[in-house]
Amino acid sequence: MRAAHRYGYDALVFAGFNFDGAAQAAIQADESPSVRVHMSHIAPDVNMGDLLKETKNSQLFSVSGLPRTTLHETDDGQFVVEMEGVDIYDPVSNAIVSENANRAAAWFLDSDYDGRTFCVTQAFFPDSTAWGKLAKSLRSVVESDAFAAFSGTKSLPFPKGERARAAVKVIDPRGNEVMQIHRLEGEDYAP
Repeated sequence: MRAAHRYGYDALVFAGFNFDGAAQAAIQADESPSVRVHMSHIAPDVNMGDLLKETKNSQLFSVSGLPRTTLHETDDGQFVVEMEGVDIYDPVSNAIVSENANRAAAWFLDSDYDGRTFCVTQAFFPDSTAWGKLAKSLRSVVESDAFAAFSGTKSLPFPKGERARAAVKVIDPRGNEVMQIHRLEGEDYAP
């Protein structure tokens, strides 16, 4: 990133099959206003040759933005994260496409993110129709009240951890993992 800045580049793109939490955190933490840094997820299909049918989502590279998340502080000093959706950069149209939260396959919360390893403390699956499919597959009745918390877009309240950082990882509609990190100290929280 320093070399891109030194040589006067406007943008830097990291391409990879997957980005671990440390790499995503380093890319997000880059505060150089002169060089925009992006992650480009290479679809695993690149290794499949002509075996797969071409679809709208069959682009080999998709530069992903960030999840749209909001951090709220509760009256009792705990925190709640609301996942509002995902912004995805479409390299074909050169535009940012905003996906709603209910289009995400899943989203996860690490309530005390250490900057290296993402540990799931809460997991959510916003597509509420999936629970009906699960109940049908299991040939049993799924208690809708019990599973309502798992299909939401708001986390359960959690306390500030030792590291004072929370990370949200979202699986976007294309299967890419994108992550947003919130500092629990010194941020302006939503009301």
